[in-house]
Amino acid sequence: MTTPSKVDTLAGPSSRREERKVLAGTLVGTTIEWYDFFIFAQLTATLLSPLFLAPLNESNPGLAQILSFALIGISFLFRPLGAVIAGHLGDRLGRKAMLVFTLVMMGAATALIGMLPTYAQIGAWAPVLLILLRVIQGFSAGGEWGGAALMAVEHAPMNRRGLFGAYPQIGVPVGMILATGLLFFLNTSMSKEDFAAWGWRVPFLLSIVLIVVGYLIRRAVAESPVFQEMALRKKESKAPLGELVRNHKLPVLYSTLIFIGNNAAGYLLIAFFISYATKTLKMPTPQVLLATTLASFGWLIFTLVGGWLSDRIGRVKTFLLGYAIVFAWMIPMFALIDTKDIMLYGVALFVLTIGLGLSYGPMSAMYAEMFPANVRYSGISIGYAFGAILGGAFAATIAESLLQSTKWTGSIGIYIMVLCVISAVGVVLAKETKGRPLGVSAHH
Repeated sequence: MTTPSKVDTLAGPSSRREERKVLAGTLVGTTIEWYDFFIFAQLTATLLSPLFLAPLNESNPGLAQILSFALIGISFLFRPLGAVIAGHLGDRLGRKAMLVFTLVMMGAATALIGMLPTYAQIGAWAPVLLILLRVIQGFSAGGEWGGAALMAVEHAPMNRRGLFGAYPQIGVPVGMILATGLLFFLNTSMSKEDFAAWGWRVPFLLSIVLIVVGYLIRRAVAESPVFQEMALRKKESKAPLGELVRNHKLPVLYSTLIFIGNNAAGYLLIAFFISYATKTLKMPTPQVLLATTLASFGWLIFTLVGGWLSDRIGRVKTFLLGYAIVFAWMIPMFALIDTKDIMLYGVALFVLTIGLGLSYGPMSAMYAEMFPANVRYSGISIGYAFGAILGGAFAATIAESLLQSTKWTGSIGIYIMVLCVISAVGVVLAKETKGRPLGVSAHH
């Protein structure tokens, strides 16, 4: 056991002001990142197949829906590449530089989606260009999360790492609230025809404003204390990726497994439920979007609670509690959704967010504590990216396929329950990390 470095013994940065700047910077970036992602995911559920897959949508709407959900998944396949490159550079050049870079890249790709010609205008080039921009989004999302998580956790006092680490995590529900809230507003304030003709472009183009705000906030944040200490001691590994592959395979495996169940269940909330409720159950789109927005507030609250709780009872217990709730709720949740009652639909989603939040809030802190400083950015980014591929990337596609083949929503519930068990095993194998030193001299 090594002595804790000054990073762990100091109560994080000396000023509360710096703490607030860090939390704002990590939250703003992930919020924008996920707003961009969700706008796409939610429009995929309702509109993008007729606009970009027109001939297929006319001849086989079921297959067009499965393929348009697969467009969500494509971007995930490029997350590990983004994670590898941003992680490598983040461990070499610093957390801050990569945060600004990934933010601008994501925003540019999103704004360009808002300017894309449709299938009716340029034929097969429309889906090709859309896929290309999704690849860029996936690449930047792969690098984004690791940097934000580390900025928050490495600036945190040791006894509040879980809570600080929950801030980049709540960027997900906040981004979802923004995305769903805006779509709700557009759906209720213009005709269906106008929305299909040009209204759908508005949320993509608005991300330009968010990028400017995010860039200004992020530029003001100081580099993480752990990275500063690494620079002082010239300890940064010349090849963090090689070192990671040679010596830290198990933490990468565990961090991959831990995320699968949460990410898959989260993507049902983000993309699948909206499509299922509006297209299969024929529930009104504005009400479904409103229920999803309200459920996102639950996700936000319980993610913060999850981070806070993990500082009290430990990361492992908090994760297991969250996964137990998601597991137990799956079958009753689909039973409520299938009533087609909007109030019960809202309750079904809200209870799910309790488990989602508790199994998401502690993640930044636990992941950061699993890796030594010189490979930490690479390690957590790659574990997160692979977990996302095996979890959420094709969750909506798999759910839609299960629904079409079994005609029973319970089959989707069972699929998520299996993933929750796999993730719980990953949590138990990883063991408790709370209180591990994070400084450069610390190695586990």
